[in-house]
Formats: sequence, structure tokens, C-alpha cells
Amino acid sequence: MKKFGKIMGGIFLGLVLIVGLALIFNEPIKAYLVQHNAQQKMENLTKDQVKQNNLKDGDFDFGKVKEIDASQVVKTSLQNDANVLGKIAIPAVNLKLPIVKGLSEASLSTGGGTMKSDQVMGKGNYALAGHYMTNKGALFSPLERTQLGQMMYITDLTNVYQYKITYKKVVDPESVWLINDVSGQQLLTLITCADGGVNRWCVQGNLVQTEKATKENLAMFE
Repeated sequence: MKKFGKIMGGIFLGLVLIVGLALIFNEPIKAYLVQHNAQQKMENLTKDQVKQNNLKDGDFDFGKVKEIDASQVVKTSLQNDANVLGKIAIPAVNLKLPIVKGLSEASLSTGGGTMKSDQVMGKGNYALAGHYMTNKGALFSPLERTQLGQMMYITDLTNVYQYKITYKKVVDPESVWLINDVSGQQLLTLITCADGGVNRWCVQGNLVQTEKATKENLAMFE
């Protein structure tokens, strides 16, 4: 019985250690899974997939957006239920992510989610929302480090659209007017959490150039 008790005690201590390590490294593990999933989605994306995914429905209910958690990240990694429409890159802060249709949990666990059902790259106000994570390299966390004048790029693999950052502010969650179209302007608007989720970072840029996608200019998204 004493031997059995020692074995059970060892197993219990082992489980406690595993749980403790999981809790300690939860954020780094979660960030790694998110980055790995995003990279896979970008590497495997084709023009045909973009066209097909544009025809699919998306979830654009802002009220359903929840804080990202480990279980959703794992689920998204195992399933292929995020409809990727293209890619986004901000070289100055090393942000490279898929652009995904809608604001579903799968979309926001993968990359930047489109905020309006009818938006088109290079036209109107192309608005994306993304999660902020404590790891600065994951999802939209790098937006905090952007600066006015830096360049942002999006692509649907047919064209590459270049935007110059002209606006960066912390705004309240009710400032939904920032994603509205502005007459005569082609904008890229990026939204993520600020101040622990109380407010939002808004980074916005004006379209300065549109180019046909080539092997050379698509390299920045890799």
C-alpha cells in the first residue's frame, strides 16, 4: 500500500507540474499556434480559393466577438473553417497575416477579419478587425507599434494595394463611424483592442498605389 501511495503521489505531482507549466506557458503556446495556423493559411492560399471564399457567407455580428482563448485556437488549427480572402503585411512592425471573411471565432483566431459584408479591396473603406494578444508578434498586436507614414499592404493575389498610415489613435468602442466609407477616399482601417479591452486602437491609411501581383511584390507577405 505504501508503494502504491508513493506511485499515486508521484502521478499527482506530475499532473500538478504539467498543469502548472501549461498555465505558465499558456500565452506563448497560444501565440505559437496562432502564428503557425496563420502561416499555413497564407502559404496554401490560391487565387481560386480567394474567388470561392468571396462567394461564401460571413458572420459580421460585432456582438458575438469574444476574447480569444486556447480552446478556440486549437479548434481553428484542426479545422479548415476560416474563409481566407487575401493577405495583409505591415513590414515596419513585421505584421503578416491572412485576411479572413467576417468576425467569427475561426476568422479572428486566424488573422484580420473583414468588418463589412460588401467591402472590396482597393475601394471605399476596407476595414479589418483583429485580436490583440500579449505576445507582440501575434495577430493585430503589432498595430500598437505602428507610426504615421509607414506603409501597409493588402493583396487578393491578383493585385497588391499599398496604403500610407495617416491616422492612429486610441478610440472608444462606440466609434464605429471609423469604418464607414468616406466620399472620394480609398482607406484601409485596422481595429484592435487597447487598454486591456476597454478601448480600441484604430490605424488608418490612404491608398497610394495599386499594382498587379507579381512574385516580387508578393514576397513581402511571406
